[in-house]
Amino acid sequence: MSGVSDSEKEAVLSATQAASKLWKDSFNSGNAAGCAAQYESTALMEAKPFGTFKGTEEIQGFWQKLIDDGFSEVEYVEATKLEVVSADSVVLSSNWKMNKAKGVITKELWVLQGDGTAKLREDHFEAQG
Repeated sequence: MSGVSDSEKEAVLSATQAASKLWKDSFNSGNAAGCAAQYESTALMEAKPFGTFKGTEEIQGFWQKLIDDGFSEVEYVEATKLEVVSADSVVLSSNWKMNKAKGVITKELWVLQGDGTAKLREDHFEAQG
């Protein structure tokens, strides 16, 4: 990618991978607040067929309901792709599976924050059974 140095790519990829792991670890341990903490305060999450959720409070509520309904063991499988789109952002896409569902992540937009961590600004995914 032009205009983005190798060190910038490495920093934003490393931050994204660490934040994504934190999100998955939080979900798998039943910690909806930990999941929501990986989103920017004004993030947008489109979860098909469930709806659109804005901000960390609505997003946390969605994950809490899923956890309360017995969903766990999320993992990203097959076709996971990380694309550096700028010096401070990465788009992740992947297939995913859980104990009770599977689907596709069409776009997770991770953005580097001032403290060097990455947070989700946009999260678009679909459950497929």
